[in-house]
Amino acid sequence: MKGGVYLDLEAPLVGECWALVTARPGKRQRFPESIVEPLASEEEARQRATPERPAALLMGPSRSSEGIRLYYLVRWL
Repeated sequence: MKGGVYLDLEAPLVGECWALVTARPGKRQRFPESIVEPLASEEEARQRATPERPAALLMGPSRSSEGIRLYYLVRWL
């Protein structure tokens, strides 16, 4: 557990990851895996970012009580 977030230890990408998120920066702090595209590096995330798919550093995935895998925002790039 990190900061109240339970990580899915069976998931291949547990921990922090750079990603594109199909959501606009705002108050939202968690995102379902269906709108997250994990990437290999910060540089790749910055290069591929667009206004519709901003880059972020995320923590996850974490399994919700509904069984959905979620990523939690660490910071927007």
